[in-house]
Amino acid sequence: MDNESSDHSLHRGALGAADSIVMAVAGSAPAYSLTATTASLVAAVGLAGPGALLWCGIPMLGIALAFSYLGKADVNAGAAYSWVRRAIHPSLGFFAGWALVVSATIFMVAACLPAGQATISLFTSSTPSTGEVTGIGAVWFLVMVGLVVAGVKLTTKAQWIMSSVEILILLVVLVIALFHTSAGRHGTPFTWSWFSPSQFHSVSGFAAGALVAAFYYWGWDVTSNLNEESKQSRLNALGGIIGVVIVFLLFEVYTIITNVTLPASTVNGDTNVLSDLGVAVGGSGLGKVMVIAVMLSTIATLETTLIQVSRSLFAMGRDNSMPKVFGSIHKTRRTPAFATLVVAVVSLALFVGSNLIQGSVGTIMNDAILAIGVQIAVYYSLAALSVVIAYRAEVFKSAQNVICIGLLPLIGALFMLFTLEQNLVGTNLDTETKVIALVALGIGLIPLGFYWAKKVPYYVKGATLASETELATLVEPDDLLVVEPTA
Repeated sequence: MDNESSDHSLHRGALGAADSIVMAVAGSAPAYSLTATTASLVAAVGLAGPGALLWCGIPMLGIALAFSYLGKADVNAGAAYSWVRRAIHPSLGFFAGWALVVSATIFMVAACLPAGQATISLFTSSTPSTGEVTGIGAVWFLVMVGLVVAGVKLTTKAQWIMSSVEILILLVVLVIALFHTSAGRHGTPFTWSWFSPSQFHSVSGFAAGALVAAFYYWGWDVTSNLNEESKQSRLNALGGIIGVVIVFLLFEVYTIITNVTLPASTVNGDTNVLSDLGVAVGGSGLGKVMVIAVMLSTIATLETTLIQVSRSLFAMGRDNSMPKVFGSIHKTRRTPAFATLVVAVVSLALFVGSNLIQGSVGTIMNDAILAIGVQIAVYYSLAALSVVIAYRAEVFKSAQNVICIGLLPLIGALFMLFTLEQNLVGTNLDTETKVIALVALGIGLIPLGFYWAKKVPYYVKGATLASETELATLVEPDDLLVVEPTA
């Protein structure tokens, strides 16, 4: 792989460590995730949402650790796509990358809805039609496409502005909500039992909540897709871990506040949860402020998702496991412009088409969230397994290794595989959602089979992660490990 070729080199050194943290938080999109996903979480587990987020958050930290170590060992815009290939098998590596591509594409179809809905609700209290939401959402999407094509530095500056305002609003409203005198008057008084596994009533119920919770967290790993463009790739990899911790705290506190403040009947099916929460604790003015946070968060996560999918396709094109044109970059902007534009066209077509066919914002959001959860579980589990398999001989050489490259990543991988099995085999997902999730993944068999038959180097030439003797260096925070592919 010629990562240094002028035709295949991204904008090196464009991002710092602080930028990666901002990108991780923006990728998980706290305000968007809370307003778009809380209704699905309540539908899945009722008041046990805080517990679902906690029990999914621990494995997610293990996955973030795996991404951190693998990102140090193999600095590659394809992230899991490259790591799984090197640690396990090229075909599984391709599917890890493909799972991200399809999940990100479906997500952009869904994420445009809250962007349009939030924008319209700033100016009117009447319920907008699906057509109006579709039109405004499409405009925001195209603006983000332009920013991503324009260059990673401009993209990062935009993220700093949007994410800073979003987090500031969430923190201010959080403080107001904590001192809200009518807490529990309309909702449910707080109880620690919300965190108890017994609240899920069954293994199937727990798995249903875990699938939705995984969607909450998803997106922090955009930092790994940006590591070729970072000044300090090792510190950049830590951004994902810090981002997971930050959004975990926000998700937990806001889910508890929602339980306490709003009746479950209001939340169930509600696509404006944060706005309703703002109104409940501070009146209509605060409700509008929360709408601004949701709008900024949604726009920000559209941008980070475009980054993820375009960098993944860029890495695939560079390796020729997808058409080589995807591996080309804009000569002056140093961005994968072709990959970005192709994704934009496909996503926009799916977005408009799905809205015209289904017509219900709530239905589209719920189906998309659950389908994406399946695909997230695929590539997160494979990436977490990669670090355990690649460094299995080193796991028991220190307590740090046992925890950081053994226990926690393995828990993360097994948790995601458990969630995947329970939801696909069980009855948590309806047939339509299963078909969307699996058919989207299955389409990947076409390019995999075609380029495997062509015997492109990605599938033929061997490549491994760092040698076992280099693992001690990998653990140190101030060294960059150089990967030496083997013949």
